[in-house]
Amino acid sequence: MPTPLPVFADVWRADAVDQAVAHTLDTGYAALNAVLPSGGWPQGALVEVLQPQAGQHEWGLVAPALAGLQAASPGKLLVLAGAPCQPFGAALAARQLDMNRLLCVRAARGDGPALLWATREALQCADVAAVLAWLPDVRSTHLRRLQMAAQAHNKLLFVFRTPRAQHESSPAPLRLLVEGAAGEAGTLSVHVLKRRGPPLDAPLLLDSLPPRLAALLAASRERVRRRRDELAPLPLPLHSPDHPVHALLDRIAHLDHH
Repeated sequence: MPTPLPVFADVWRADAVDQAVAHTLDTGYAALNAVLPSGGWPQGALVEVLQPQAGQHEWGLVAPALAGLQAASPGKLLVLAGAPCQPFGAALAARQLDMNRLLCVRAARGDGPALLWATREALQCADVAAVLAWLPDVRSTHLRRLQMAAQAHNKLLFVFRTPRAQHESSPAPLRLLVEGAAGEAGTLSVHVLKRRGPPLDAPLLLDSLPPRLAALLAASRERVRRRRDELAPLPLPLHSPDHPVHALLDRIAHLDHH
């Protein structure tokens, strides 16, 4: 029989999830923490998030962690580089985020180099706690530089791209594909494409709506339903001469007569 290989506690095996990440941040989702190395978002590393449509699912995924980071780092900023739309303050406040500590950096349409520069500068700033960058056309060499900057300054960095990027090489130690679950409002389907460990066969389903926001949306839907019911015309009584049944019977009688 072959001699079994010795097991060393400080050596990572490729068939196990690495638990040696120096610093991690709670994602806010127990199911996601359970499959990520060291149980959370890696701080000082690049997290690459792929999604079909920019601006659709990223806040549901990262807001719980960012709210916790703001609470733990009073006075520090969250930098948004190239966000596809203006953040909606009421929705972010419902997710416990402080809008006064969000800094949005914009560039001319198609000016990727300016956004890359802004992202690197933000990673080097002591007053920044985390950086979120929307860089759909970024190259692997530029991602490597961002990864090195995040590691050097121990910053939490999310880069958002399109799903076509999953076929390209990436230096990100963690890559996710995020989609909305069909027919489930607020439920995210998260595919872990890359982690330091064995691949996951099935996506995770995460309920991304906080209770307060879910209650607001439910109340809004109920108001719409009640308004629709109020505007709906009342059905005619069957004995009314204008009821469509009487018109149909008249037509049948006319055909029988001929």
